[in-house]
Amino acid sequence: MGFLDHIADFCSDAAEDASHHMTRRKRRPLQTVEIKVKMDCDGCERRVKHAVSHMRGVKSVDVSRKESRVTVTGNVEANKVLNKVKSTGKRAEFWPYVKYNLVPYPYAPQAYDKKAPSGFVRNVVQAFPSPNNAPTERYTSLFSDDNPNACSIM
Repeated sequence: MGFLDHIADFCSDAAEDASHHMTRRKRRPLQTVEIKVKMDCDGCERRVKHAVSHMRGVKSVDVSRKESRVTVTGNVEANKVLNKVKSTGKRAEFWPYVKYNLVPYPYAPQAYDKKAPSGFVRNVVQAFPSPNNAPTERYTSLFSDDNPNACSIM
């Protein structure tokens, strides 16, 4: 165990550390992108699926012609997927709907959409309760002296 052995061990450790850092990359989490696309036939469905499935980073593509929805899962950017679907000649937009049972007010103005697939409503702000109308605020001002419409029992 001389000096040369010590140098050889030091160099091999440095080489292992360098190779370990080069092979280890930071992985991006899988992302799911949902897009609304009007598809009329099997050819439209096949064209959209083929265009999106050949993108870099795509793990899976699910096309539902009945719901007019394309779901892409993988390491992809949402805008790139949308542009790729638009390049097929189809009108496309991000999926604007949420499940019917997740919305407190599904029949609010602009939330109920006749064109939505069954079980879905539009994702709009009016369908969710506003934080300003919390019941605790209304109850606290109910018996206030500053409120002219307060109870007259006080």
